[in-house]
Amino acid sequence: MDYSTYQDLNIRRLEPGILEIVMGDEGGKLSTATARLHAELAQVWLDVDRDPGTRVAILRGAGKGFSAGGDLAMIEQVTNDFATRARVWREARDLVYNLINCSKMVVSAMHGPAVGAGLVAGLLADVSIAARNARIIDGHTRLGVAAGDHAAIVWPLLCGMAKAKYYLLTCEELSGEQAERIGLVSLCCEEAELEAKALEVARRLAAGAQTALRWTKWSLNNWLRLAGPSFDASLALEMLGFTGPDAREGVASLREKRKPSFPTEPEGF
Repeated sequence: MDYSTYQDLNIRRLEPGILEIVMGDEGGKLSTATARLHAELAQVWLDVDRDPGTRVAILRGAGKGFSAGGDLAMIEQVTNDFATRARVWREARDLVYNLINCSKMVVSAMHGPAVGAGLVAGLLADVSIAARNARIIDGHTRLGVAAGDHAAIVWPLLCGMAKAKYYLLTCEELSGEQAERIGLVSLCCEEAELEAKALEVARRLAAGAQTALRWTKWSLNNWLRLAGPSFDASLALEMLGFTGPDAREGVASLREKRKPSFPTEPEGF
């Protein structure tokens, strides 16, 4: 499989059967979900699925953290342009379903900030590992839109409805340790041990009976497929929110580094 066309994802073969997918550049800035990265994160799982040389893929972030949120310039385009909004909706849908349907095992290794499209892949991984200093945040409602992306399909199943509602409605930050405690991630470790732990888990999975692992994954992921209609609705409502004044205020407040003052008082809800 040729991964040379990817530009915002750095992809390399760590060892036979194990592929590493890195968001951002080592030593560089926190990886931001630009339009290109957003598209690549949706596409890469199709290639991993078809790759005969890959049994396990490890997803991690380079530099200061796992992933930043969406690029503000792209988000502004989403609020102002229908074609951009339609494209981002399709990519966000494909990112979730392509990862769920990818037959290969996926291990995520999250450190520092874990937000946005990167967090989608991080939490939908088959084994999610967070450093204790990870800062997991779903910031949709802070932006003024519904928690679409992956939230409705996986958060209630991972950590229960009460916790899912609390963190998704308030946008409160979760450390890696807190995320493991409530069941949002599989494992937690020190940041210095994170890459080694992810590789250890990947090696165990790569050495296992592949048909057994893949069929078990397929069966378990039917729980996520059952939640597909809830996810589809949440993603559509997120995109609808981008057409309204609350999203414009959310973007403006982030640019101006101030608390938002949302103008909408909805009727009929």
